[in-house]
Amino acid sequence: MIQPGLFDMQNRLESLSQFGDPLEKLKEVVDFEVFRSDLERGLDFSDRSKGGRPPYDAVLIFKILLLQSLYSLSDEQAEFQIKDRLSFMRFLGLELCQSVPDAKTIWLYRERLSQKGIIEKLFESFDRALKERGYLAMGGQVVDGTPVQAWNKWGESPRLQLSIRESSRRLSL
Repeated sequence: MIQPGLFDMQNRLESLSQFGDPLEKLKEVVDFEVFRSDLERGLDFSDRSKGGRPPYDAVLIFKILLLQSLYSLSDEQAEFQIKDRLSFMRFLGLELCQSVPDAKTIWLYRERLSQKGIIEKLFESFDRALKERGYLAMGGQVVDGTPVQAWNKWGESPRLQLSIRESSRRLSL
């Protein structure tokens, strides 16, 4: 068995960046901390003074919900993909040694936000934040969310658009 090198992870992430990781660009463009107060109000966890397992970070959960929306992932697939993909872990700010919310936890957080009617407002705010920076959020089956320049119909200055392209390849599992 090969001993991992000290900089193997850093080198792999740099390699992903050279390919143009769209999630890295999204993380640059949007300040996710602006959503924290609404998220924490919507999740409304009890006083932690009595002990128990601390809740997952609210912004981490919101980013997971965004990944689910962008990549059409079920709760189970979200859990798997976060554990499997370095680009997802980097976007979420997770290290290999950190725990990943399981499918039931993801479902529970989404339900809590939905019941309070906050999830729609959060996604609308996210869309607005993207538009303010010259990006458009598009849904669908995402395989590639590469930012590309889009010219308006009059041929005026280009704006960046978060383009979501479906893959022509079909994966057989």
